[in-house]
Formats: sequence, C-alpha cells, structure tokens
Amino acid sequence: MDTASEEKTSVSGTHVFRLAHRLSDTINNARLKLARRWKFQPKTIAYQGYGSTDWVRILGRVVLASKPVPGSRADHAAKNGTQNVRGWRAFTSVPIPGSTVEIQVGGTVTKVRTDRGGLVDIDIQVSLSPGWHTAVLRAEGTEPAEASIFVIGPETKFGIVSDIDDTVMVTALPRPFLALWNTFVLNERARMATPGMAVLLDRLTMEHPDAPVIYLSTGPWNAAPTLARFLTRNMYPSGALVLTDWGLTQDRWFRSGQEHKRQNLERLAAEFPNMRWLLIGDNGQHDEQIYSAFSQKHADKVAAIAIRQLSVSESVFAGGHSETGDHSASSVTWIYSPDGAGIAKRLKQLELI
Repeated sequence: MDTASEEKTSVSGTHVFRLAHRLSDTINNARLKLARRWKFQPKTIAYQGYGSTDWVRILGRVVLASKPVPGSRADHAAKNGTQNVRGWRAFTSVPIPGSTVEIQVGGTVTKVRTDRGGLVDIDIQVSLSPGWHTAVLRAEGTEPAEASIFVIGPETKFGIVSDIDDTVMVTALPRPFLALWNTFVLNERARMATPGMAVLLDRLTMEHPDAPVIYLSTGPWNAAPTLARFLTRNMYPSGALVLTDWGLTQDRWFRSGQEHKRQNLERLAAEFPNMRWLLIGDNGQHDEQIYSAFSQKHADKVAAIAIRQLSVSESVFAGGHSETGDHSASSVTWIYSPDGAGIAKRLKQLELI
C-alpha cells in the first residue's frame, strides 16, 4: 500500500471513529433524558483514594441514579449498607459527562469536570500527614460524598496490589451463560470470597500496618459500590479500587484491561519509587504476563508475585489457565497456590508475614 492509500485509510478510520463517538454521545444523551423522565436523581459517588504526604489521588463519579422511596425497605437498607442488589442494577445509572465537581481535602478546594464517563480521576497537590484522611466531593444538585484517602508515609517500603475477579472473589463458572447470570442477575450476597484470601490480606496488613492496599481490576466503575460492599462484608482490608470503563476511549474502540493494569502499575512505580509491591493475581487471564513484564522492568520494586491457581471448572470460562509457569530465570519470587492459606505459607517463608 502506497503512502497516499495509507493516509486515505487513516483519515477514513479517524472519520469512522469520530462518528462512533458521536453515536455514543447521542445514546448517552438519550439515556440521560430517559433517566430524568423516570425521576432519576443526580448523585456524586466518591471512591477510596490514596496518595503521599504531598499529593492525593481523588476518584469519583457523577451519575443519574434511581433513589429509593424515603422510609422504604430499600431506603433503610441503603442507609445501613445491607443492600442485596441484583447485578444488573449496578448498570442502570447513567454517567453525567462535563459535570463540575468541587473537591475539598486538607483545607484545599479544587474544581474539576467529569470525563465522558462521568468519572473524576485527579491528583491534587496538598500537604497531609501519613494515615487516613477524608475528601469531600460534590457536584451541583447532589449531596456531598465522602471518600477515605490513605496517605502513604515516606518511610513506607511495602505495599499490596491485588486483582479482584477470581483472585479475592470467585466469579468464573463452567458455562458462559451461567457466568452472565452470576454477573447480571444473581444478587450480590450470593458471590463467594476465595478461600483464605481475606485472612491472608488481613495478616499482611497486620504485619505491615502502614502498607497501602490497591485493588487493581479490569471491572467497570459501575460495579465499584457492589465490589466495595463485597470486600467489606467478607472482611477484606480497606483499599483503593482502581477500575476502568468499558467502551470507547479517546483513541481506542474498546478499553484494554491489560493496558489498564500495566499503566497503573507503572504509575505506582513512578509515584512511590522506593516501594516494593506484593503483586497478587490469578492464572486465568493475563495477570502472569502483566506481572512478569513489570517485574522484569522493575525487579527492585517487586517483593514477590502470588498467583492463585484456578480450579478446572473455573478455568473453563476463564479461557484456560497456565500451570506453575517457569520463572526460574526471574530474580523475583513467584508463588502458586489455589487458596490464601497456601500463599500465606510461602510468604511466611519469605518473612513477609
């Protein structure tokens, strides 16, 4: 193909991509109009963040969402955190793009606009002491929402990054339609925690009380409240959820879950250059590849890599699984086990717990 043909194809592809964005915006605008007709209310959602003593990463979202009738059973459950929500309901809210959000943290006030997916993801320069702090987010017409922010001290040298699906929560099932049922129909309290993983992470945070916990997943932001309740209900330690959105981006037709994980691992390496991370994942998707590439580039920033091995039935829907991969040439210790207890045993040998 000559240069002129390549340029023509590129222009054509760009034109189609722009049309796709317009179509996506049109659909979202139609959803917003329909949601307002159904009396959905604007809502600011604040997610747990993290940062250093000089800056914090603030995460939040602004959506139109249905509001329980005051005094109803659903309203009471929402106020007490005892919801038992069907999976599909997490996807009924509609993102509000371009909404102005006021953020208050550490005596500073910052205003930012949400992106196309209604998301706020911003670093704010602020001086804070190590430990827990609170940020308040509020978009026009909404109630303020509070987010816990974990500030990592300069002396902290150890942190934990963990996947969610099939790592701390069992999600894979033998047949695809059952997996869809589990995601979109089954109520959230029917989802199971991976045996021993909550105890493992609790032991790690007890041994390293200053260590941050980052739950890095390819799951959508719509599911964040459900995932947060799952982690709390199953007694996992508090940690920032770093999720993604599905669909179009500024330069891609679909978001890459693998790229999302790679970028955020690189971000953590740059943000905390003196930290060593325990990377926890499973052998059903791409965690091994992602963690291997990261450890080859940043061996001094990886304390160990722990991989939860899927069962035969779990691996069917996951598209197969590896065995204990050959990492004999790696300078980083790899751990393979089907549950948290097995991983804990090896981590104890490494004196990490």
